[in-house]
Amino acid sequence: MKKFLISLLLALCSFSVFAATEGAALQVSGADLNDKGSLQRGAKYFVNYCLSCHSMKYMRYSRMAEDLGLQEEEVQRWMNFTGAKFGEPMVVAAKSEDINKWVGAVAPDLSLTARVKHGGADWIYTYLKSFYVDGKRPLGWNNSVFPNASMPNPLWELQGVQVAEMGKDAHGANVVEGFQLASPGKLSAEEFDAVARDIANFMEYAAEPAALKRQAIGAYVVLFLAFLTFVAWLLKSEYWRDVH
Repeated sequence: MKKFLISLLLALCSFSVFAATEGAALQVSGADLNDKGSLQRGAKYFVNYCLSCHSMKYMRYSRMAEDLGLQEEEVQRWMNFTGAKFGEPMVVAAKSEDINKWVGAVAPDLSLTARVKHGGADWIYTYLKSFYVDGKRPLGWNNSVFPNASMPNPLWELQGVQVAEMGKDAHGANVVEGFQLASPGKLSAEEFDAVARDIANFMEYAAEPAALKRQAIGAYVVLFLAFLTFVAWLLKSEYWRDVH
């Protein structure tokens, strides 16, 4: 039993160190699920720049519309480019084999990305900002957060084209130390940061849509528990009045 407890403690410590190290390079996105405007903009950017290759099979157009305060007509006209019905999942029209032929890999579903990636919205936010040109890659792009990613930068028109400033780590391996904007995009750096934040915010919502309602009823649950505690205290006082 003692050996088991020691092993468990070491494992937990190792996980904590790993988590801290993995998240150290991530930028803070400032994503806020209570910002409905940000979620709406993030949904717009996602369907325009991501949904052409990446599905979100656990999210339905109707659920998104209900949660984000969108009308069915708005969603079907401006956000549904595959001809899917309003109640159907957000999946791509392209076939997996075609996407594999175009980019050399099957594009993964992004429904749960914010939950499976350490850092959640911060990881997505940093990833979207970390593409740079790399002539050694098949499609000419790389990413410092997800090295050797198969996809090109989907937001290059907005962000512009970055080149990496390389350096060496403690072991002499090449690492990306920063970026230099080689060709500007349609947006300023601040405007592009806002776009990346909105997409990360939407993907965090999509990974757990129930979080919106859970947060909304959380205050009422706390108030109910406080009231229940007060009633229990009155009941206890009444029962023990004669004893004291």
